[in-house]
Amino acid sequence: MVHDAMGPFVHPYIPNSVPEVKREMLADIGLTDVEEILKEIPRDLRLDRLLDLPEPLTSELDLKRHVEGILARNTSCAEYLSFLGGGCWNHFVPAVCDEIVGRGELLTAYSGGSYSDLGKHQARFEYNSLMAELLDYEVVVEPTYDWGSAAGFAARMAARISGRREVLVPENLGRERLSIIRELCEPEYMERHLPVHLVACDPLSGRMLLDDLRRRLSADTAAVYFENPGYLGQLEPAAAEICDLARAAGAVSIAGVDPISLGIVSSPGSYGADIAVGDLQPLGIHMSCGTGLSGFMAFRDDDRFVTECPFAIYTIVETEAPGQHTFGELLSGRTSYGQREKAPDWVGTQTGLWAICAGVYLATMGPQGMREVGDTIIRRAHYGARALARIPGVTLPMGDAFFKELPVCFDDSGQTVKDVNKALFGRGLFGGRDLSGDYPGLGQSALYCFTEVHTRADIDRLIAALVEVLT
Repeated sequence: MVHDAMGPFVHPYIPNSVPEVKREMLADIGLTDVEEILKEIPRDLRLDRLLDLPEPLTSELDLKRHVEGILARNTSCAEYLSFLGGGCWNHFVPAVCDEIVGRGELLTAYSGGSYSDLGKHQARFEYNSLMAELLDYEVVVEPTYDWGSAAGFAARMAARISGRREVLVPENLGRERLSIIRELCEPEYMERHLPVHLVACDPLSGRMLLDDLRRRLSADTAAVYFENPGYLGQLEPAAAEICDLARAAGAVSIAGVDPISLGIVSSPGSYGADIAVGDLQPLGIHMSCGTGLSGFMAFRDDDRFVTECPFAIYTIVETEAPGQHTFGELLSGRTSYGQREKAPDWVGTQTGLWAICAGVYLATMGPQGMREVGDTIIRRAHYGARALARIPGVTLPMGDAFFKELPVCFDDSGQTVKDVNKALFGRGLFGGRDLSGDYPGLGQSALYCFTEVHTRADIDRLIAALVEVLT
């Protein structure tokens, strides 16, 4: 609340800022001033001045114009043709997904009790059932922030299940994802510090080197994490063998997967992964700055995994009335919401709305639709790869065993990825994600992504632009 010559100003977008309402709320808790609440914060940690903020825009029209002006500075994938990937991908979003998740009874869905979302439990159960069929598991849990978070929490679960203190991951893991896993597993303040060690990968195929995995597996290994397809797009034909090696060593195997690939790529449950994680974003969720990612987790109906999982699990439960069932949360007391400071793990806000969105997408597509979209993606991606390989100065350093993403190297052209992408941007295209900093062994390479939204004409436009730029 701001005071001026006309008295207190009540901001239209800040709730409960009316002086009478604030006084009533304070009186209800036996206080007379907000300062009595803030006294718990030491003075040296408190700001001793007003925030340096612009004058408030009290008109809704003025506020709308202001925000639209900020957004207009961006260049989106609706305006430019994009071949970016690397963790957030340009997939088609059916209109029904936006329609359902925009409904009032679901729009605020994220977590909490049944009071917060009408129909939430049933919607989550439907999502869980569809994802379980796609992944080939019995248990699917409430999703978390993103793929990296799901992988990190899965590794922590594995440590509690196995009683061990080490995690193995492929060395060519996406750097952002690796950072998140390490943040969740390695902070010194954790009671169980879980060092994350890198397993060597074949530079020509990107696949995990099994000989190095065998050397690194030990009585300390809690989990072996791998991806299929990997961050660099490569498929992992030794997925079942990796799971077998982990199991033989007493470790938990964790597979990271792209769910939209599972119409044509084997499911993680079918090749023996103990836990599967990934991101729901390809399943009907728009790309968006700061939102749109949602990490899923699934595993077998095994008490060891269920009791150590920190996330909510929605299912069908019995009621007090004989023979009657309803939708509800399974063993809610095992979560940090139920056990509080005694919980073996903790979670923050969960992305329940995106679970509902993914459920709508899967129900709309069905098994045949998932097969068709997977087949479409891999065909268009390989058409693009063949065309890229024909451009003078361009090489594909990791072969053709990939799903929708692949590294494209410009070393022989004498140009850097930065220069190539700048030239493409000037022609209305977003080129691939620059890998040269994170993966120096790949030289001047960029990660290009092709999905079902790219037509043959789109790919031909990219090829023509690259030919023009490189020659």
